[in-house]
Amino acid sequence: MARSVKCMKYLLENEHTNRLIFRKMSPDDFDAWLKFFEDPGLHQHWIGEHKRPADHCKEWYQRQRQRYDQDLGGMNALIEISSGKLIGHAGLLIQTVDGRQELEVAYSLLAEFRGKGYAIESARKCRDYAFENNFSDSLISIISLTNMPSIKVATKNSMVPEKEVTYNKNEVKIFRITKLQWQEVNGDEIFRNGYPKK
Repeated sequence: MARSVKCMKYLLENEHTNRLIFRKMSPDDFDAWLKFFEDPGLHQHWIGEHKRPADHCKEWYQRQRQRYDQDLGGMNALIEISSGKLIGHAGLLIQTVDGRQELEVAYSLLAEFRGKGYAIESARKCRDYAFENNFSDSLISIISLTNMPSIKVATKNSMVPEKEVTYNKNEVKIFRITKLQWQEVNGDEIFRNGYPKK
């Protein structure tokens, strides 16, 4: 039976965790997020066209706005509650893998905020939000074979490796979690909080 993905907005605007607020990206975030593209390690795990950091950042924002406009999900700005700083982005993205439409949990952080647990905190929020709202009966993360930090995040997010494919000229591993697996992982806590929603 084919896995289904509903056509609707997938943004987590005004959602939050203990340390993070999710909101739509803003042009005012550009200078802070530019540091991501100025990072010398940007292409360490992902093959992509090398561009001027400012051009790369501008195109990234254009792609996210297109996602917003076309109901293809999109990245949310992650704001650290304690400081009010932009620390990165995370969100639910509609992707096409091997000819099948999938809903992906995606996350990217500025270098200075890595290693603090923010990636898994935001990834779990995206996962839970998707399943609580019945957006799909399974979720994936698309991760380069060499990106061990992101692989660890996917594993902590209760995802399991499913297959290796070539995606946008990169060798990647597809990690997946189904809604049933999520319910089993979360157990009684889901139902104490009134999940899953109908």
